[in-house]
Amino acid sequence: MDNKKKITILGAGISGLATAYWLNKDGFDVQMLEAKSKPGGSMETSLEDGFLVDYGPNSGLETTPLIRQLVDEIGLSNEMIYANESSNKRYILRNGKLHALPTTPPALIKSNLFSLRGKIRLACEPFIGKSNDGYYQSIAEFVRRRLGQEFLDYAIDPFVSGVFAGDPNKLSVKSAFPKLYRLEEVYGGLVKGMIKGARERKKRSEQSKQNATMFSFINGMQSFPMSISKKLKGKISYESQVKNVKLENNKWEVTFEKDGKNHELISDYVLSTIPVYEASKIFSRLDEEFSKHANDIYYPPVMVLYLGFKKKQIGQSLDGFGYLIPSKEKKIFLGAIWSSTIFPNRCDEDKAAFTLFVGGARSPHLFDIDRNELTKKVLIEFNEIMKISGDPIFMTSKIWTKAIPQYNIGYIEHENYFDRFEKENSGIFLSGNYRGGISVGDCIKNSEIVYKKIIAK
Repeated sequence: MDNKKKITILGAGISGLATAYWLNKDGFDVQMLEAKSKPGGSMETSLEDGFLVDYGPNSGLETTPLIRQLVDEIGLSNEMIYANESSNKRYILRNGKLHALPTTPPALIKSNLFSLRGKIRLACEPFIGKSNDGYYQSIAEFVRRRLGQEFLDYAIDPFVSGVFAGDPNKLSVKSAFPKLYRLEEVYGGLVKGMIKGARERKKRSEQSKQNATMFSFINGMQSFPMSISKKLKGKISYESQVKNVKLENNKWEVTFEKDGKNHELISDYVLSTIPVYEASKIFSRLDEEFSKHANDIYYPPVMVLYLGFKKKQIGQSLDGFGYLIPSKEKKIFLGAIWSSTIFPNRCDEDKAAFTLFVGGARSPHLFDIDRNELTKKVLIEFNEIMKISGDPIFMTSKIWTKAIPQYNIGYIEHENYFDRFEKENSGIFLSGNYRGGISVGDCIKNSEIVYKKIIAK
């Protein structure tokens, strides 16, 4: 007699796959439903004309030992690679010129990125008091109060665009950057918190995001979900569109469409890892309030523009990760990653590859422009900054119409609702990058948390 608990997992992105892996390893009867023809969700890698293109996440940060554990267990250790040391150097555009972002006090003193007044303001941080309510405070308000306007303009504003493709005036500091806010909440300040918090992370074998090692795979990020999926062979149904989830005789019945026909799966649990706007189409039938919260979560559009040049075309030294552009610089795009400098096997040695990002919450209106015209404008600005002569020898792009969930002010209301929804619909679990963080490391860490919640049922 088979007494194994059955679980249906919606979505075969990294969140769903990692949780499925832990559950399958623990003896659960796992079945996954994925709308696309391949696993990975937003992790999409393609080899085109000798260029390795990551259309989604191009790297991860090894913030938890779970990442290495998972990589080792799925047999991907030999393909895992770490970023070139030179990629520790990151640039910010100011007044049309690239300035290295200082990472040490001596470098900050010498840096031309910040004015003397801005540096003096930074030194005042340990003497700034706590705020009252981080849930309803933007990251812009938080940084302006603790570190000053100039640091907001030329460090945090571009950083927020680079990570969230977001607007610092709208993102909640406590929901979007909980570890940053915790430094003030627990320790009374950022400098004090960084010193004392480092000791805590060491005990947990964790790394802060600013110190964690950047990783990818020799054949791109999609290698990760592809390798996990091989360990779940026969348990993933692709091109399967979920239509409905309902409770029947104390079991969850999932209806999905595949090959033009409807099918049903009966299970003890359902884990949804699909984007919340897709989950809304399914779970609003169980609770009408679900759609209200789902529709309030903004996913801005982002274009990923991938460019290849011959190195001899480029006047700018490629000695870093890339650069971010503050909104004050009024450029068309958000920043550029020097992809072939960071990791090997992205293109031939005599060529260079770059990944640019356009749009986001800062400028969604850009997609009202003709795509070819928008690309031309970006190319003009990029070539000027990078001192490039001539046209790219390779170019491709992808527009994510709904890119990254924005943890905006008041996001706690959504977080509380999703907790309540799970309690009121016992056996249903919600996961994905709209809960607990948007990064690859966050998704892996949360997969274990969700796994433990499920086995505790």
